[in-house]
Amino acid sequence: MKRKILFLLIFNVFLDKIYAQNSPILHASLIFPIQEKHTHASSLVNLPNGDYLCVWFYGSGERTSDDVKIMGARLEKGKKTWSEPFLMADTPNIPDCNPVLFLNHEKKLFLVWIAVQANKWEQSILRFRTSTDYQKSGPPVWSWQDNILLKPDDEFAKEVNKRLKELPPPTAGWAGYAPKYDESINIASNDPTKRSIGWMTRIKPLLLPNNRIVLPLYSDGFNMSLMAISDDDGTSWHPSLPLVGRGPIQPAVIQKKNGNLYALMRDSGDDPSRVHESESTDLGETWKASSKTKIPNTASVELLVLKDGRWAFLGNDIDDGRYRLSLFLSDDEGKTWKWKTKLENVEPNKGSFSYPSLIQTEDGLIHLTYSYHLEKDKKSIKYVIVDPKLIPLEP
Repeated sequence: MKRKILFLLIFNVFLDKIYAQNSPILHASLIFPIQEKHTHASSLVNLPNGDYLCVWFYGSGERTSDDVKIMGARLEKGKKTWSEPFLMADTPNIPDCNPVLFLNHEKKLFLVWIAVQANKWEQSILRFRTSTDYQKSGPPVWSWQDNILLKPDDEFAKEVNKRLKELPPPTAGWAGYAPKYDESINIASNDPTKRSIGWMTRIKPLLLPNNRIVLPLYSDGFNMSLMAISDDDGTSWHPSLPLVGRGPIQPAVIQKKNGNLYALMRDSGDDPSRVHESESTDLGETWKASSKTKIPNTASVELLVLKDGRWAFLGNDIDDGRYRLSLFLSDDEGKTWKWKTKLENVEPNKGSFSYPSLIQTEDGLIHLTYSYHLEKDKKSIKYVIVDPKLIPLEP
């Protein structure tokens, strides 16, 4: 154990020294030493006492490995190293994946994740835990656990049919229910069982006034997205109508100055591979059919409105892998992205960096975590602090 801690300290000091003076990257470190097991899909939250809490899933693989569980670690205020990882959730004999951490309006801590029944993404069940006793060393003390059960009605199928007609003709694409894409998606949308399960978490929710929470979800069966919406601060949930497109998954949602909600999504559809976008004029209940932006994309998106009004976008801005991860800033609500810095940028097949979590603290600094995979058996979660004021303009 002591050797692992010493290695981590030396490695993290080495990472910090890589970044030159005046770099926007103020700090970079690994939450735990590089190890062999699969470690992926982190989520980060800043607690009221100044601690940081991070979660990820960990095990022999992903949906096909029954030993996969949700792990976490704490960075206590004033400290430079994270705690030893600890268990956050584990459904016996079922893989647990894609955890999301957030505080509701009353500062109750939520952990939402998926239990992958039958080892199929399309059979996933949403689970959640809550805690009000989470500001001590170690894991939170959980006081409640339940499932989030959604029941999209026949309007779901009508919306899918309507929005698919608004899209250009397909060039390619896939989904669990769609060998003949649009036709099969329409058929599946009429099945009450298929549209009620398989909705998965990935990115933090958006908190709105009047105790509304908009939790982004996606389906690998339908290859599109949906929001779970709560109007009582997370006590109960109802589904939005689907966010339809050919491959818009894992949405990151923010609110624009005009009050509309805006989502950027990972592309899991036809070529070219580009970040998808959509907008809602009714606080997340309905969404325009998604369209593609000009940003290349293969694996990751994250989005945040900064305190100075600019937007921050974090993702894999390439169309052939996960070997580059970049942070963009926009001062015109995503019309242009004038500032950019590369957090990771290696040769193809030399590394994989993906599934980020992005937050901003009161001091204006951006804190983020992401999956850090150097090779098949060298994996960790990386923690980075960025000063957005130091991100350079694009040449």
